[in-house]
Amino acid sequence: MPTYKIRGIDVDFPFEAYDCQLLYMEKVIQSLQERCNALLESPTGTGKTLCLLCATLAWRKSLGGFSTGMNVRSNQKEGSESDVSPSQSGRSNLPSIIYTSRTHSQIRQVIQELKRTCYRPKMVVLGSREQLCIHDEVIFFYHGACGYTHLSMQYIYHFSGWNSDFNSKVYYLCEKATYLGPGPHQTPTTKTMGFLATEYMKKNPHLGDEPLDIEDLVKVGRRFGPCPYYVSRELHKVADILFAPYNYVIDRGYRKSLSLDWNNSILIFDEAHNLESLCTDAASFELPSWLLKTCISEAKNCIDLSVARREESNGKSRNLDNFAILRALLLKLEKRIAEVPIQSKELGFTRPGPYIYELLGDLNITHETAPKLIETVDDAAVLLEEDNQQKATRTTCRLESLSDMLNIIFRDKGTAHAKFYRVHVQEVEASAADGLKGKPSRTLSWWCFNPGLALEAFSRLGVGSVILTSGTLSPMDSFAHELKLMSYLPREFPVRLENPHVITPSQIWAGVVPVGPSGFSFNSSYRNRDSVEYKQELGNAIVNFARIVPDGLLVFFPSYYSLDQCIGCWKNTSHANSATIWERISKHKKPVVEPRQSSLFPLSIEDYMSKLKDTSASGAVFFAVCRGKVLSMSTDQGRAVVITVIMVRLKREYLDQEGQSLSQVCKVLTGEEWYNQQASRAVNQAVGRVIRHRHDYGAIVFCDERFAYPSRQSQISQWIQPHIKCYSKFGDVVFTLTQFFRDGGAWQSTDLKSIKTENRGWWLVVGSEAGSSTLILPPWSVKWTLEMLLWHTAIFFVLWPSIDNSKLVL
Repeated sequence: MPTYKIRGIDVDFPFEAYDCQLLYMEKVIQSLQERCNALLESPTGTGKTLCLLCATLAWRKSLGGFSTGMNVRSNQKEGSESDVSPSQSGRSNLPSIIYTSRTHSQIRQVIQELKRTCYRPKMVVLGSREQLCIHDEVIFFYHGACGYTHLSMQYIYHFSGWNSDFNSKVYYLCEKATYLGPGPHQTPTTKTMGFLATEYMKKNPHLGDEPLDIEDLVKVGRRFGPCPYYVSRELHKVADILFAPYNYVIDRGYRKSLSLDWNNSILIFDEAHNLESLCTDAASFELPSWLLKTCISEAKNCIDLSVARREESNGKSRNLDNFAILRALLLKLEKRIAEVPIQSKELGFTRPGPYIYELLGDLNITHETAPKLIETVDDAAVLLEEDNQQKATRTTCRLESLSDMLNIIFRDKGTAHAKFYRVHVQEVEASAADGLKGKPSRTLSWWCFNPGLALEAFSRLGVGSVILTSGTLSPMDSFAHELKLMSYLPREFPVRLENPHVITPSQIWAGVVPVGPSGFSFNSSYRNRDSVEYKQELGNAIVNFARIVPDGLLVFFPSYYSLDQCIGCWKNTSHANSATIWERISKHKKPVVEPRQSSLFPLSIEDYMSKLKDTSASGAVFFAVCRGKVLSMSTDQGRAVVITVIMVRLKREYLDQEGQSLSQVCKVLTGEEWYNQQASRAVNQAVGRVIRHRHDYGAIVFCDERFAYPSRQSQISQWIQPHIKCYSKFGDVVFTLTQFFRDGGAWQSTDLKSIKTENRGWWLVVGSEAGSSTLILPPWSVKWTLEMLLWHTAIFFVLWPSIDNSKLVL
């Protein structure tokens, strides 16, 4: 195993490292040595995760040995017995490493990379109670709760936080669970699972010395008996490196439950391109009509239960009056939201963030009364849970979402954070699932526009370094500006890197397509994208891309609205009794559309994978939304990407208003600058799905004339910029893209200024009102090229055979 000396640190790496990998590890170690934050971008396929693990663990090892079971036990006197668990025997002052990623599936891949290294720190993966549960009673709740399937429950957990109502119920059941003993013949005892996990760790201090995933912990629990969840909770207290999803450290409730010494610790956010939106979501809330009505109903149930208990005990229920006040407040809130004047259903009602205190103040919900209201909600949740236990029901308490909402609004007993918010009320027609079909439904939202609010606690906790890394962080200026981890530093992320790729130029085709097949300009701005001409032109272009690109094709839209509008147009547009655009796309590739509902997304991915294997077509096409839910695709699943830009009006207005008030104090990011950089980051995330490893190849199609501007290209990931070419005619795009995929990306695309053919072919002149171009076609491409041209009546063409293998200058 090669060893590299990087900034004085010996780094063992399992392979001969590329230059870009050495550069990446150097930046990681620089950040750790200088105790500063870092933004590190390295394209997918460059070994980013392996480099990150090796560099971080090599630096940590240079400070002192890892806390292995042997080290922990050596602290005890030889031959003596000790009742002190490894977690209680005292940690050294060496820094902890907290490695986070977006999902457990991504963490599972990180653990596999750790196994490839020679480093063996004490480690643990934190998982949910559901993922780690081996107790039959609690498992039954997971699988049967609310009628959800096991698969959908995983997604419910993923999008719920530590304080969610679902997890509160699980916590209640889990605390009551008792040890059942190992093996198939489980014998109940009076010892809790937590107690047994502590005892197990005392006898097995080596657990965690070798890399183990959640599945490994579950196997330990089923074989030897201790609860994997409580084992992980015990093990994390002594671990050198801890792996967890983002929300385990971003959510304040869960973060407080961890027994970690945050001082001088290293906090890593891998796949951090989604961190910004996740932080703003964690600091925001939405209260739709159906949820508010459910809360009102639950408050009424609490009143009825309290009355019944009072009659049974012939005494006064101390909570009855509080529950009655709670219900009355919720009814007033429902009425207050209904009275909000909405001039435009499209734009809704928007006010500055502090307006939320005025709205709630009308109901006497203030900093003084909110704590009592939260306490009442918590009492209601306990009462409803007890009632569920008695009736053996599996209903979910929605009232607890009010606690989350009030904690966000009245956090830290102040109002300073409200300036980073906007109050928004939107009215839509309710769906049947909400139980209000046909009636107007309103949603009260308090949207956070400063993701740094969710991360500012880390500077107060004394975290040594925060490393944000991903394949797509560019453009970095706006990313760093928004997070504002350390507001007192002149530059929050002094260490930055935009790494090149390890692929060759022949493995990527990247082109700007400013016009479609008939010469109509591609511009997906708000003014143009709703026009019929734009939608038809885009559809006809995608027909051609579906014909050319092998295997999987990904097409990204700026929004679900734009996606729905285009597909609706394509299904109803045809030429002279011929097939519709949608039917022509489907002829070449089976289409799949990204659903709005997160719960349906796994099914759409499964459908896409199935259609890729269908031999009746040349692959499949997935229509998705920029920064939507599309996961990373591998090799042939995303052979080419067609992209536009993203539009976010409200955030742009917010930044413009903030900029006017702060421009005299410090440099601020204007709404227009933010908008452009957000659009570019959405593009970078989309195109990052094309190249998955150093032997891969793929195409990136920028279907918008604005990508030809140097200012726009400068914000695209640095490794892509040298490969981008701007084409003035759609025919040139078709020709070069066909050549690229014909040769499997094994050679560099030929310069259109000088095309030389090796075989006898055909001269083709294609023209329209927008102009004409001349190409030479190899024999294999003539048939489908003529088919393409015949679809477009606005195009004329002339075809004749070439006489020799001459060089054609255009």
